[in-house]
Amino acid sequence: MADTDETGERAGRRSGPGGGLLMGRPFGVPVYVSPSWFLVAALITWVFGDQLDRILPDLGPVRYLVSLFFAVAFYASVLVHELAHTVAALRFKLPVRRIQLQFFGGVSEIEKESETPGREFVLAFVGPLLSLLLAGAFYLGMQAVDPATVPGVLLAGLMISNLLVAAFNLLPGLPLDGGRMLRAVIWGITGKPMAGTIAAAWIGRALAVAVLLGLPLLTHTGLVGNRTADIGGIETVMDALLAAILAAIIWTGAGNSLRMARLREHLPELRARTLTRRAIPVESATPLSEALRRATEAGARALVVVDGHGDPTAIVRETAIASVPEHRRPWVAVSGLAQDLTDGMKVSADLTGEALLDHLRTTPATEYLVVEPTGEIYGVLSTTDVERAFVKAMARPQS
Repeated sequence: MADTDETGERAGRRSGPGGGLLMGRPFGVPVYVSPSWFLVAALITWVFGDQLDRILPDLGPVRYLVSLFFAVAFYASVLVHELAHTVAALRFKLPVRRIQLQFFGGVSEIEKESETPGREFVLAFVGPLLSLLLAGAFYLGMQAVDPATVPGVLLAGLMISNLLVAAFNLLPGLPLDGGRMLRAVIWGITGKPMAGTIAAAWIGRALAVAVLLGLPLLTHTGLVGNRTADIGGIETVMDALLAAILAAIIWTGAGNSLRMARLREHLPELRARTLTRRAIPVESATPLSEALRRATEAGARALVVVDGHGDPTAIVRETAIASVPEHRRPWVAVSGLAQDLTDGMKVSADLTGEALLDHLRTTPATEYLVVEPTGEIYGVLSTTDVERAFVKAMARPQS
């Protein structure tokens, strides 16, 4: 089960509340169950039920209820794994947007990168550590029950599954925890987080290929899973399909890690001052045609509505201007096209990089008023211009 924890800029483009079924808010972080979980829960119930039929044939149809309980208990273990990441992130003052349980495990959406390689290592390691501790707890529980009973089989299954979760996530390739640990080690040695990301991401891609080719081979030869004599055509197809899905998740996650690292490398180039459009102040009753004439003369590309004291009260939206036909513009006041300013829509001209992105994420809008530290109007920042800057940063070769 893959634990593809995600950090940094990706949280800005991911998820609002539409992440599935909300299960609760431990530590104030919402936990969602993706609809895909119900598919994998059904798959686990079916597969584990067949295993129970061989071990405890007297159960009959009840074995599927036991298997469903195992699926829920297993994903509860995955949730504990994710909560370990969450608690560590909150301890390091890193905001966590949400936790999502999905088809191949869990995702902790941490909104910022760790500031030091040591913190990055700890943040990645606590998840597999908790899985190992859970495996140990289930092993101790096995000593107190008969292994040929339902509790014995369930505890054995949970012990083995948590060992597999820990072992798999310790593999040294992004986006797995082991890849983040390797990235932290290389970052600590070289002082360059990008060097660690490149190495761990390419190892992650190699792992994806190994999973795609090696997992079906291992199961087909009987080294993993059922005996060779018990393997049929359906099992072979299922193994190949699951290997392909898992390999695709790892490959995609490794590629995303590379892209996000390249973007973070260019983040300091994102400056509110250089991305801001020049704006002119206009009073609310000014006709749109007159306001645009003044802007053209001043070489400005934005309009800010001010009161009688010259204080900004609203921004005239670019999309609203475009929606007004030219012949009607002399009869439309700018106040009817303006969006009232809130505190979050005011951006300091000195903001750069991640601090700028954090501000925009906190208060989503289409335009922001950019002001000098003294409070004077500097201009208007459009999210369209920020997105263009993102695209350019992603297109540049890495340094």
